[in-house]
Amino acid sequence: MSRGAALALSLALVACGRPAATRDVTIRLWAIGREGEVVRQLLPEFERTHPGIHVREQQIPFTAAHEKLLTAYVGNATPDVAQLGNSWIAEFASLHALEPLHPADSADYFPGIWETNRLGDTLYGIPWYVDTRVVFYRRDELPLLPTTWTPWHEAMRRVARPGRYALLAPVNEWATPVVLALEQGAPMLRDSDQYGNFEEPRFRRAFHFYISLFRDGLAPAVSNVAIANRYQSFGNDEYAMTVTGPWDVGEYTRRLPPAFADRWTTAPMPAPDGDPTPGASLAGGSSLVIFHRSAHQDAARALIEYLSAPAQQLKLYALSGDLPPRRSVWQDSIMRANPKTLAFRAQLDHVVALPKIPEIEQICITIANYAEATVRGALTEDAALAALDHDVDHILEKRRWMMRHGH
Repeated sequence: MSRGAALALSLALVACGRPAATRDVTIRLWAIGREGEVVRQLLPEFERTHPGIHVREQQIPFTAAHEKLLTAYVGNATPDVAQLGNSWIAEFASLHALEPLHPADSADYFPGIWETNRLGDTLYGIPWYVDTRVVFYRRDELPLLPTTWTPWHEAMRRVARPGRYALLAPVNEWATPVVLALEQGAPMLRDSDQYGNFEEPRFRRAFHFYISLFRDGLAPAVSNVAIANRYQSFGNDEYAMTVTGPWDVGEYTRRLPPAFADRWTTAPMPAPDGDPTPGASLAGGSSLVIFHRSAHQDAARALIEYLSAPAQQLKLYALSGDLPPRRSVWQDSIMRANPKTLAFRAQLDHVVALPKIPEIEQICITIANYAEATVRGALTEDAALAALDHDVDHILEKRRWMMRHGH
């Protein structure tokens, strides 16, 4: 063998023997909505620090994301890494579509958010950004929001007047009645999440409090499609407070006149009377997952580790306003610069995961449907809760069958 041939063979053997993570591989990342736009600005640094790994990113509209991901699973065309709403984790895990993950730094994450990604002892996603619900309110009318339900209800009576409601809570949105139930510690389901549990006293108390806001004339019985512009309505003094999420910090800031900036702020959810404050709220947001069929799982894990690192979460916040799920990131001065986000930091220590079953979104929509029927006088509270139990039991029929048969 000539010297040149021997050298060529030696180089070929070195190339074949390189670790998998350093070979030239292309991994596919699917991200949803606004995050699909801003993540592109984070990827060049990843590719620079991970030679040989290239990322092909695809943005998916939020309204089509769930269907597209399911279609990709059925068609054996899933990406390597995807952004997944944490309420979807249970559904895709039940299909055996997701690869279990084994991170070492879980202590830095808010526990309630971390828990949304766990099924049993198995972790399927790493939180990427979080959302929860807090109260946005007129601080010129209420210098401090009361911290428990009875004083909160009394404060709403004081700020309500002809032409101005105390609270905007669209009747076709499920978040507010569900958050009130979480505050009561109400288990919405029972017997290993096989049956509805809505006639249970704690959910009944939360449901009654929610319905009373409309019966007492404190909130208008309108759906979100009937609200032309909720930000303009807030600026026009048509309501004094609402329960919403972190995306609205930017929306209220941009859409209200600059002179209005000091007239509103945010506060954690008030707690039921006698409970520690703040009250509980919803553990929401999106996580990063690896699909089981990925052929490049080492590279996929490297991408998730990079995107979930504190430095990248801080950049994601700067680009999009998405709140970071790691406590350490909140210590940065950038996170403390906007006082209207600080209520979310306090609330994130008190968030609760919804039942981790594939049917949970359908169940939440059903809750909203019966709450709206009760607000509009079509049902009594007792009748609505009984019907809600009945309908949710029907929704969970397949789940009971699968559990009986060992699935």
